[in-house]
Amino acid sequence: MSKRIRKILTGLAGLVLLAVLIYQAPYIKSVVSWRVEKLMIYARNVIDPAGPVPTALPVTPQPATPTAKVSATSLPMIDPTASATPTPIPAPLPRQASITSPPFEQQTPNNCGPATLSMALHIYGWEGNQADIANVIKPILQDRNVNPEELRYYVRTQAGWLNMEYRVGGNIETLKRLIAANYPVMVESVTSLDPNDALGPTDDLWAAHYLLLTGYDDNVQAFTIQDSYHGADLTIPYAQLETEWKPFNNLYIVMYFPQFEDEMKTLLATDWDPGINRQLALDASQADSAKNPNDAFAWFNLGSNLVYFDRYEEAALAYDKAREIGLPLRMFRYQFGPFLAYFHSNRNEDLLVLTDYARGITEMSEEAWLWYGFGLYRQGDYDGALKAWQKADKVNPNFFEDQAQKAMQLVQ
Repeated sequence: MSKRIRKILTGLAGLVLLAVLIYQAPYIKSVVSWRVEKLMIYARNVIDPAGPVPTALPVTPQPATPTAKVSATSLPMIDPTASATPTPIPAPLPRQASITSPPFEQQTPNNCGPATLSMALHIYGWEGNQADIANVIKPILQDRNVNPEELRYYVRTQAGWLNMEYRVGGNIETLKRLIAANYPVMVESVTSLDPNDALGPTDDLWAAHYLLLTGYDDNVQAFTIQDSYHGADLTIPYAQLETEWKPFNNLYIVMYFPQFEDEMKTLLATDWDPGINRQLALDASQADSAKNPNDAFAWFNLGSNLVYFDRYEEAALAYDKAREIGLPLRMFRYQFGPFLAYFHSNRNEDLLVLTDYARGITEMSEEAWLWYGFGLYRQGDYDGALKAWQKADKVNPNFFEDQAQKAMQLVQ
């Protein structure tokens, strides 16, 4: 072997070693693995497109059985004659209000939940970053969703000097009232993905995204938002937010110091009680689905609100209607009420079809794997169930205090 060839081979070996060392850097490794995974997903969907959300299977009529109904009359009511003290009337809101913006944090891939929570926590004196949050609630980069429950879990276990609550059925007035009282608000809404993030050529590019609201201005009818993907101190019109908020049941999240709980109760009013909040949301979604029978999100929200009250058979029928009208490809990456509804109403085939579809869209989804495992377990495939739960545990070992490991005990 000539001296020149030895030099060339030595140089190539050095370059390979350098590339391997560079790849070990966490940031480089995450970026490269993320790009490789996206390329593989796209190629797979070119060959075998995911297709639209499957519609429900035919339902076999069952004998009517009495079910407990939750109605407004079963909820705590205020007797106006019980006290001579009148209910305070909220003071008129200022036409504009703002909260000092936190340091802006650009999200890393698929990390809007931790990044947005990080910015919100900085307003309360916290000094971490999105990586600290993600390491606890989504330790795997490819885990593409963070639920409100997971965000609340982080705050309550890692920032215990704060309280966090989330509610559904919010409206523009509630958001403004909280901001005017100096409370930033997180909301879950819709965004359109970059085409580079498409699953395949037929992708609808629909996805969920958390926003942090830090101001409003009635003069221009818009909120000021901190958007971890698009930038700091942007604005979004009230009407646009209402449209993009609806697919997530108008969910909003607020944090506060425990000593100010009484103030938060006053600000949230009837929304403070989770049961009353959900009943009001149920009433609103029933009215919405009746008024707009071709609105898939109205039916989906109705199903989710019924699930809260364990009215699973009714919820499953509402979800059936939403699926019939048509839902975005990634709907079951973010919301899992249908899995509960079909499982608890003994519609196991629908559960398996839907969780299988969800796994095809989002392979790294601990929730989809968990419920797919329950579907397999119910039909007697214990080995398959165990493998599904092991996958859920691998995606997120901290998932809801290790529900996957608890499930695995059923077959071990």
